[in-house]
Amino acid sequence: QVQLVESGGGLVQAGGSLRLSCVASGRAFSRLSMGWFRQAPGKEREFVALISWIDGTAYYGFSVKGRFTISRNNADNTVVLQMNSLTPEDTAVYYCAAGFTGGVRLTDFDSWGQGIQVVVSS
Repeated sequence: QVQLVESGGGLVQAGGSLRLSCVASGRAFSRLSMGWFRQAPGKEREFVALISWIDGTAYYGFSVKGRFTISRNNADNTVVLQMNSLTPEDTAVYYCAAGFTGGVRLTDFDSWGQGIQVVVSS
């Protein structure tokens, strides 16, 4: 099992930026695909971004593509989600996740962080 701890959430105005970080401990981080999901009140958990452990390729959900960037640093077991041009629709609890399959479904991840709140005001 991998332990994941998110940081960096908070309140930002529309059009602003936030940077979320996730630190992993436990299994070999370099062999894990790392992802971010989010869940808004009353909605299902939604895929945001994934970065592959194999070649560092990044994948994004449709609603964030072009605005969010995921990156990883295997030296310090960290994955970062840079969020730009935020809108109120980005308001949600954001979750860091780790898995081995490289897929983007919820079931492709077997370790989850506690989640961190992001609020974008209009």
